[in-house]
Amino acid sequence: MSRKKHSESEDSTPNQDVEGAVAPDAPEAAAIPEPPPSPMPTPMSSPVIDDNAALAEQKDKYLRLAAEYDNYRKRSTKERLEMGSRAQAEIVSKLVDALDDLGRFAHIDPATTDPMTLHKGIEMVEQKVNKVLSAAGLEIINPVDQTFDPTVHEAVSTAPALSKEDDHTVATVFQVGYRFNGQLLRPARVVVKQWNQG
Repeated sequence: MSRKKHSESEDSTPNQDVEGAVAPDAPEAAAIPEPPPSPMPTPMSSPVIDDNAALAEQKDKYLRLAAEYDNYRKRSTKERLEMGSRAQAEIVSKLVDALDDLGRFAHIDPATTDPMTLHKGIEMVEQKVNKVLSAAGLEIINPVDQTFDPTVHEAVSTAPALSKEDDHTVATVFQVGYRFNGQLLRPARVVVKQWNQG
């Protein structure tokens, strides 16, 4: 009878282990995490679209710059023309008095006027005109007895020089030359002395 109890106690032990413990070979009921929700797809910018936008922006900048330059060029041309007109008007206004004097001497009766008076009057008008033009930048080239300079003199003929030192100097001026603000308007037409050893 004691043997029977012993077997019952042995039988009951495994039952308790089975009921209260998890068998080592049984799969664990581990919780598998759900995958995160995939983000919404963002519209990807195409390189072609970006290039077209950049090209359009650069084209717009170029057109604006070209328009600004064209306006600047037109404005500068207009201002330059206006400045030239104002400068010419200023010179002409200063010549008006000399023109009045010239008109008075041109219409006098030579039969009743002394030739010396007429000569002095014309000389006075010439001085007045030269003074106005000199103030504006005109320079008269009258190179008598100066060394011949082909950049501002034009030799029309030659004359014999009396000494070697006079070789290539200007003997006579047929027509004076003019230079305006450093720019040659007309060379002086001259006769040049030439030394001939003989």
